[in-house]
Amino acid sequence: MSPSESQQLIDDIRRWSRDLGFSAVGFANIELGEDEARLQDWLAAGFHGELGYMARHGKKRTRPQLLVPGTLSCISARLDYWPAQAKDAQATLNDGELGYVSRYALGRDYHKIVRKRLATLGKRIEVALGPFGHRVFCDSAPVMEKALARNAGLGWIGKHTNLIQRDAGSYFFLGEIYVDIKLPASTAASAHCGTCSACMPACPTGAIVAPYRVDARRCISYLTIELTGAIPEEFRRAIGNRIYGCDDCQLVCPWNKFAEPVAGGDFAPRHGLDRTGLVELFAWSEAQFLERTAGSAIRRLGYERWLRNIAVALGNAPRSAALIAALESRAEHPSALVREHVRWALAEHAARSPTAGHYQTG
Repeated sequence: MSPSESQQLIDDIRRWSRDLGFSAVGFANIELGEDEARLQDWLAAGFHGELGYMARHGKKRTRPQLLVPGTLSCISARLDYWPAQAKDAQATLNDGELGYVSRYALGRDYHKIVRKRLATLGKRIEVALGPFGHRVFCDSAPVMEKALARNAGLGWIGKHTNLIQRDAGSYFFLGEIYVDIKLPASTAASAHCGTCSACMPACPTGAIVAPYRVDARRCISYLTIELTGAIPEEFRRAIGNRIYGCDDCQLVCPWNKFAEPVAGGDFAPRHGLDRTGLVELFAWSEAQFLERTAGSAIRRLGYERWLRNIAVALGNAPRSAALIAALESRAEHPSALVREHVRWALAEHAARSPTAGHYQTG
């Protein structure tokens, strides 16, 4: 393509992406050498925990042409999600009787939504250009999405390792299209965290071990979503009432004062998950869990870990007769994982309330 044709295509892609609901789109080269070195250092430190796929994929994550041969450029897109209708996040965190679900997971599963819209964008490009090689992603393959989005001018990687945009904060999803055409690269975003480090002490479990460096093994999102076994006892109290993910490092970020909440649509809260009590959530049967998380990112957690997470939150919640009864109702649950976390929760309440008697944990 000539320079004028390339610019016309860029303008068209921006317009088509807006029509599809994307908040912004940019274009990145695929050179990620410095990011590859940082990733290898992070893996060598063992910070990925049970995320073994991070190492198994080798260099495919940082070298797009190894993942999709022929890739020359990346189209990176941003989709805002912060739900306008959701109960105030901090108010929910402050109410120990409620379960806190990370705001991104209150509505429909973003993976499918972003990929579907990117696939539509790819088809529109194909109509304009003719057949071309491309593949869409949204947390669906080894892709350095934040580094590519930074190179595409969509923001900078903050000290909490999330992407931040000056006029939009960090409450957004990212998606990519690898293409076999060379597109003019956008100007990479510069960093604007400055001396601010509010996100670091805000992390309940101290997972941000240094600026721009997160130990996933300590991260509440990892502990409540990715970890398959028992949550280490050293982190259970700090988890509080967070039953799926965590937003704390973003809630304190000053740039999120510019984030625009999204009204209605796919990311609006479903089944009252922004304001439901822990006792009620713990009472869900497996059939209710599957029905109420259909089409949600929460579904991938599975019922067993759902109960595991809520048991921890109940152990941290204000004591009540209903709460103790709820825990005791699961004390003989078929899952050893659930039983162990229920025993811990009951022991926590017994320790805080000596007159209530001692609950054996062995």
